[in-house]
Amino acid sequence: MTEITVNEADQRRSTDRILDVREDFEVADGMIAGALHIPMGQLQERLSELDPTVPVIAVCRSGNRSAAVADALNGAGFTADTMAGGMIAWTRAGLPTT
Repeated sequence: MTEITVNEADQRRSTDRILDVREDFEVADGMIAGALHIPMGQLQERLSELDPTVPVIAVCRSGNRSAAVADALNGAGFTADTMAGGMIAWTRAGLPTT
């Protein structure tokens, strides 16, 4: 698993799948536009919602859960990275949310 910066995630979000693994109450504060929301605890049962041919950038609040998710996805045959600093870093960088 590779850790990428928020700027790299922003540049790649038109080609990669942003996967937001935060809980429902966390995404109520805003998400990256176009992100797919699957809480970490639901990932195994909803794995079919991801296209294994599209790289994934896993995102959470601070980067801890998303790192674990990226590792699990890579182990399942996906290509996945984690966004360093999570949504905290994204919003601090002034990047847009929905």
